[in-house]
Amino acid sequence: MLHDSAHVPKPSLTEILFGLFLRLVSASCFWFALNYWAMLIGFSHGGAGRFDLLTPEWRAAATALAVVYPVAALGLWLLVSWGPVVWVVAAAIEIAMYEFYPVSFGNRPLLVALHVAVAATFILFRAALFYQRYRQARQVRVDSP
Repeated sequence: MLHDSAHVPKPSLTEILFGLFLRLVSASCFWFALNYWAMLIGFSHGGAGRFDLLTPEWRAAATALAVVYPVAALGLWLLVSWGPVVWVVAAAIEIAMYEFYPVSFGNRPLLVALHVAVAATFILFRAALFYQRYRQARQVRVDSP
């Protein structure tokens, strides 16, 4: 008797670790989103970060990040292709805030280093997965000389 479902290959250890990495980044994005929302509604910073008390620069940046971070968290958690893209947008906004406009936003070198480390880890995972799939494709071919 034949099986009704097609054979689905088991994910490799690299794919499993990459999924765990993306979900960890997703959890951190959700945490950042909660922090921005708490600031905007006056729950944190003793109410000093409330939206109506912020400077225009902070209003624009905090509002954008309060919206972009939950979307990035959802995309990363679901392991869809647009999740890392939205995360890159959020990370680019924060890197621009703290590196290029330190007078308006302050300086947070640890956060910038965190974003760079996550991006480098993501690139290394993608390179490892590309190499792994390339090797598997070369092994499967039977028409090679």
